[in-house]
This record gives sequence, structure tokens and C-alpha cells, in this order.
Amino acid sequence: MNKKIKQIQSELRQLANKEKAEHAQRFFKTGKGEYGEGDKFLGIRVPVLRKFVKKHRGIAANEASVLLKSKFHEERMLSLFFLVDIFKRGEEKIKERVYRLYLDNTKYINNWDLVDTTAGHIVGAFLQGRGRQPLYVLARSRSLWERRISIISTLHFIKENEFEDTLKLSEILLNDKEDLMHKAVGWMLREVGKRDLKTEEEFLIKHYKVMPRTMLRYAIEKFPEKRRQMYLKGRI
Repeated sequence: MNKKIKQIQSELRQLANKEKAEHAQRFFKTGKGEYGEGDKFLGIRVPVLRKFVKKHRGIAANEASVLLKSKFHEERMLSLFFLVDIFKRGEEKIKERVYRLYLDNTKYINNWDLVDTTAGHIVGAFLQGRGRQPLYVLARSRSLWERRISIISTLHFIKENEFEDTLKLSEILLNDKEDLMHKAVGWMLREVGKRDLKTEEEFLIKHYKVMPRTMLRYAIEKFPEKRRQMYLKGRI
């Protein structure tokens, strides 16, 4: 491990807060049998981590990836923030390197906040204008986090008013057993609806009666109350 990474880790340790760490471990469900089982926290807030990216800007992707293998959640998060920054500033070869590195290390991107703050900025951004098949491979993964990466990555496309992949992946994930996937799919459908309500409702009318309840609730969260109740009561 090089001096730069050791210095960053030393600075992080000095900011550790036991009380905040204990709260985070409860919030991110780190107990036995929970989705974040065994994860460890230092107790450092996200805005502080983002400041580290600016302070230490200039580290390479392979250096940042060292932190991605850390047992501490915040160090993995910081690694991903570095990678997003490197991707955004990099030339095409660097973007591809970061994209490949991200997908080669999904086992370390193992909580919803790690996925949600980065997948669109790296995977979605890289696949813009390219084939989307990698997302469909991820959507059929046994890994909850890879499946979440698949749908959250489409947020980048949604912002470009491209909805096709979000809808196709939502169909694939319709019967997912995990509540965190129900929330993720419902959220992306809601994002589609913000830009094109007709497209979202066409999807919902076709599927709402068989959708997991949580997925439906997330998808219709911003609907007028009367319309929302019609969906919830099955009267569309």
C-alpha cells in the first residue's frame, strides 16, 4: 500500500466517531441475517468523504481501488467517490478502466448507498451510446447488489429521456424476492414518470396488479392521492 493511501486512511481514522458508527451499523442492517451483515463503520458522514475527494484529487484508479477492499464502509464509499471523480474527468481509456474496475469489484459494492451514489455515474454513463447487455447480465445475477446496480445504472439514461432499458429491466426484476429491489425498481419507475407520466402509467397498468406492494408504492408516490388510491385498490 502506497504512502498516499496510508495517509488517507490515517486521516479517516482520526475522524472516526464510535457513536455515529454504532448508529450506522443499525441503520444499514449489519446484524446477523440482515442485508449488510458484518459491515463495519468508522462513523464518518458522506459530506466529509466528498471533501476528501477534493483534497486528495489526483490519485489513480488503481490506488483508489485499494480502499474498495477495506472492511470499513466509509473507505469503500470514499474509493467509489474517487472512481466517480476519476471517471468524470478522465479520457475515454480511463473511463473504460474505471468501468471495468467497478464491475470487477461488485462484491465490495455491497450496500444500497454504495450502489445508489455511483452506479449511474459510472456504469450508466459508460454505457450511454453503447450496448446495454451488461445490465441484463447483472439483472439476472444471484447478487442483490449486482441486480441493484443494473436498475440504478439506468438513472443515467432516464435523465437523457431514454426509458426503454429501465422498463425492460423492471419487467425482469418484477418478481425479485428482495425488498431492496422492490424499492429500487419502484424508484426508477417514479423517475421515469417525472419525465414521461404516460410511459410510466402504461407500464403500471400492465403490471401493477402483480407488482410487489412496496414497488408499486414507490412508483406511485408522487401521484395525486385519488389516482394513487385507485392503483392501491386495484381499480385502474
